[in-house]
Amino acid sequence: MNSSEARVALNTSLAILALVGMRLVAAAFTPITFDEAYYWMWSKHLAGGYYDHPPMVAVVIRLGTMIAGDTEFGVRLVSILLALPMSWAIYQAAAILFGSRRVAASSAILLNITLMAAVGTMIVTPDAPLLVASSLLLFALAKVLQTGQGAWWLAVGAAAGCALLSKYTALFFGPAILIWLIAVPKLRHWLISPWLYLGGLIALLLFAPVILWNADHHWVSFIKQMGRARIEDFRPVYIAELIPTQIAFATPLIWILGTMGLYALFRRRAGALPARALVGTMFWIIVAYFVWHSLHARVEANWFAPVYPAFAIAAAVAAHLVQWRPRWQRLADFCRRWATPGGIVLFVALVVQADTGMLSGYRRDATVRSIGIGWRETAAAIEAARAKAGATCVLAADYGTTGWLAFHLPKGTCVAQQSQRIRWVNMPEPDAAQLAGPLLYVREVPVEMPLDDAFASVEKVGEVERRRGPLVVETYALYLLRGPKGEVFDRTPPPEMQ
Repeated sequence: MNSSEARVALNTSLAILALVGMRLVAAAFTPITFDEAYYWMWSKHLAGGYYDHPPMVAVVIRLGTMIAGDTEFGVRLVSILLALPMSWAIYQAAAILFGSRRVAASSAILLNITLMAAVGTMIVTPDAPLLVASSLLLFALAKVLQTGQGAWWLAVGAAAGCALLSKYTALFFGPAILIWLIAVPKLRHWLISPWLYLGGLIALLLFAPVILWNADHHWVSFIKQMGRARIEDFRPVYIAELIPTQIAFATPLIWILGTMGLYALFRRRAGALPARALVGTMFWIIVAYFVWHSLHARVEANWFAPVYPAFAIAAAVAAHLVQWRPRWQRLADFCRRWATPGGIVLFVALVVQADTGMLSGYRRDATVRSIGIGWRETAAAIEAARAKAGATCVLAADYGTTGWLAFHLPKGTCVAQQSQRIRWVNMPEPDAAQLAGPLLYVREVPVEMPLDDAFASVEKVGEVERRRGPLVVETYALYLLRGPKGEVFDRTPPPEMQ
């Protein structure tokens, strides 16, 4: 590496460290979301799998809380720091595939600037470790291409296995890799190489705990997630949501660059065939599935997370390697110049809005229900009601409220979801004394008198509000339950098992 390349690498490292530092600060002040609180409860009881997802998100949270405690910062710490190996991997992959340190540096920075990575690593979901694993997988495949050494397939298998431990979407990487090998003539010999299959075996062994957990639980997680592919009706209205949400998650300027880059690679205007094909297959296979999925059901924006490493490389190619016609060149130059400051402004604005509501004039917005702003005060009021009534356990109607209650109520307080017990199969249930009552039932209003057929006495003892500034986000009704007539919990099987 010459002095110019070393300077590029140093400047890239400093920029990414600054971006990671900004997320760490935001993480400390942004209230926990209901999904994070739910996954935090998972982290207290690690297992090979869970109803919704594989276990990697729980492991990430467990590591963070071991370092920084059961706080918002602790829950998010390791997830945010995972952006460092993610950035290194995407930098190296881009440098190998396109032979340019400028493309490598831009790929790493642009990926970090997207809201998918910036918010997706700060707010801990399965997408955070999936982003890292996807970047490492791209790097390992690039090393296979660069070195021709079969041992790199073991690294491919390890990265794919970690991706599978993060989210089931990673299953699409298998077809993507096979299509890449078939599409590039000089790579087809790997199809009969034992190294390829040894890599696959490593991925399978890493994924084995998830398979075994599902085998012990009637395959419920597989059925739940893979059942999404089943077409029950044709509703193409959802496809109209795909592009706007991805423009937002990529940030508009990076989305433009990425789209231009994908077009340039398709038209063979940059890079050799193996590099173009690798970026294309890692992007288009997953995108094609979700476009098809959107013909019958909503596709959440964060589901596209595993394509973002390839998309960031395509954006960097558009910015640095392609000679565009004058009007398009001006657009590419504008996007390259303003993508980073624009992404930072969007991230800061989103955090400020989520934490305060100022930018919408304290009106309701998309973040207000998922970010737990005001929950400390709400939990304090619920705890006061619990103590006054002498309730031995707090029950909630949904998993999000259950997670928030467990996170914010005093440590050791009995908290449980009254229904959907499949979500909690890895965790010990409250003992008989705790369930003997009286029990405090927390449910968002409006609601009819709940559980009156399951308890001898159901008494409403108050309401508590959750606020963000002057905005009342939610109001919770509190009911005191006495004299259970039978089983306290509703053990109805989940829809997937009925």
